[in-house]
Amino acid sequence: MSEQYRKSNYCRAEAQYAFQRERKIVPILLQKQYKPDGWLLFIIGQLLYVDFNKYEFSRAMELLTKELKATKTNEENVLHVSPKEKAQTSHMKTTLSVTYPINILHWTQAQVQDWLVEHDLVQMARLLKNYDGRSLIYLHRYMKHGQSQQILNLLQEDSIRRTNQ
Repeated sequence: MSEQYRKSNYCRAEAQYAFQRERKIVPILLQKQYKPDGWLLFIIGQLLYVDFNKYEFSRAMELLTKELKATKTNEENVLHVSPKEKAQTSHMKTTLSVTYPINILHWTQAQVQDWLVEHDLVQMARLLKNYDGRSLIYLHRYMKHGQSQQILNLLQEDSIRRTNQ
C-alpha cells in the first residue's frame, strides 16, 4: 500500500475483484508510515498486513507467504452467536458476563456496539454506530448479493462522512 497506489484505478479494481469473489486480502505496506483512509481503510482496517519497510525483504516475503497460506476463516452462519461472552476489565479480577440474544436479529444498537468493541472492531463500531441486529443482517445480505462497485462506493462515502465528523 502507498498513497499513490491507493489513488490508482488498479487498487480499487483489485479490491473490487477480491470483494466480489470473496478472496482473501493480504495488504502489503510499501510506503513508510502510510496510513490507509476512506474506502481502503474500511476494507483492510482489521486485516493483518505485511510491512516491507519494517523487515528485510526476505523476512517480509516469509511473512507474506505464511499469511497467504493461512487457512481461510469461514463465517457462513452469521446468526450463530454464543449466548454468553465474557470480558475482563483490567481494574477488577471479576469476570463480567455480557449476554446477547442468540439471534442477531434481536440485538439492540447498544449490544451491537458492545460486541464490536469487545472484539476489537472499534473502527467498525464507529461506522456502524446506529446499527441494530436487523440492520447488520440487512447489511450482510446487501454486501453478499449487491453490486460490488455500488457497495464499495457507498462504504467509501459513508466512512468518509463518519470519520470526518
